[in-house]
Amino acid sequence: MQLGVFDHMDRAAVPLGQQYAERLQLIEAYDRAGFRGYHVAEHHATPLGMAPSPSVFLAAVAQRTARLRFGPLVYTLALYHPIRLLEEICMLDQMSGGRLELGVGRGISPFELGYYGADAEASQAVYAEALQVILQGLTHDTLNFSGRHFNFRDVPIELQPAQHPHPPLWYGVARPDSVAWTARNKVNIVCGGDAARVRGIADRYRAEWTAAGNDLAAMPLIGVTRHLVLADSDAEALAIAQRAYAPWYRHLMQLWLKHGSRPTTHFAPDFDELRRGGQGFAGSPATMRDLLRADAAASGATYYVCRFAFGDMTLQESRRSLDLFVHEVMPVLAVL
Repeated sequence: MQLGVFDHMDRAAVPLGQQYAERLQLIEAYDRAGFRGYHVAEHHATPLGMAPSPSVFLAAVAQRTARLRFGPLVYTLALYHPIRLLEEICMLDQMSGGRLELGVGRGISPFELGYYGADAEASQAVYAEALQVILQGLTHDTLNFSGRHFNFRDVPIELQPAQHPHPPLWYGVARPDSVAWTARNKVNIVCGGDAARVRGIADRYRAEWTAAGNDLAAMPLIGVTRHLVLADSDAEALAIAQRAYAPWYRHLMQLWLKHGSRPTTHFAPDFDELRRGGQGFAGSPATMRDLLRADAAASGATYYVCRFAFGDMTLQESRRSLDLFVHEVMPVLAVL
C-alpha cells in the first residue's frame, strides 16, 4: 500500500495568504514523512478551490519539496488552451526534476465551466481532443492535429518533459464501467465511495489489465480518498472532524445550491454520515490502525490518498493529526 495526500484546498478560517503559507508547511511535512504524492483539485468561483490555478501553486510545491511527487487531480482540460497547458506541464516536470503526476479530466461542475464560457455539453469532446493534443505535444517536437475543436499545423514544440514519454497520467473514476479506458491506457486512478464500491472498481481494473496481457506487478495505482483526523483520543478527533467537515461540505455545495441543483454523486452532509459510509475516519492512533487496516483490505486499493486538511482545521490540528498518522499508523499501512 502506497500513501498520498489529496487536497481540495477549500477556504480556511485564516487569511488567504496565511492559508497558502501554512499549506506549504504541511506539504513540506508530507515530503519529509515519505508520502508518495500530493494531489490538488482544480475548482473555480467557489470556496471549494483556493488553488484554481494548480500550476501556480504546484510551482511553489516543486521548490519546497525534494522527493514528493505532485500534480493536479485534475487539470480541467475544457478550460485550457492545450498548447499553453502542455508548456506548463513541461515546466513543472523540469522544475521538479521529473516529479509531476498529470491528472486530467473534463470538469465535474457545469457552473464552473459556464463561468469560463465553456459548454458543459461539449466538455467531454473538448477534453478528449485536448488530451490528444497534449500527449502528442509532450512526445513530439512538432505538433500537427486536426479535430473538431482544435487544429494545429507545424507548431514547433520547444519544451519537453523530464519524464519520458510523459509524466504518469491520473484520472478520477466513479463507476466500474468507466475503468476500461484507464486500464487500456495504463492510467492511474483515484476513486471515492465505500469499500464495496471501491472494490468493484479495483476488481474491474485488475480484470481489464490482465485481459490486455499485462503483468499485475506493473499495474498502475488504484487510489482511494479518505478524510482522516487523528488526535490523542477518539472523542477529540471526532469533535475536530465533525466541526471541520461542516464548512467543507458548505464549500462543496455552494455553487450547486446557488443554481438550485445538486451534484449527481451523493456527498455525505455531515461527518457522522461520512464515517458510517466508510469514507471518513476519526480517532486515536490505535483506533485508526484498526479502521484503516480493515478499510484498505476491503477496498482492494493500492494507494491510500488521505485528506489531512479541510474546512476550518487549524494548522496545529492538521500537524498533530499528520504526526500521529506518520509515527503510529503509517508503518502499519505501508506493509499491507
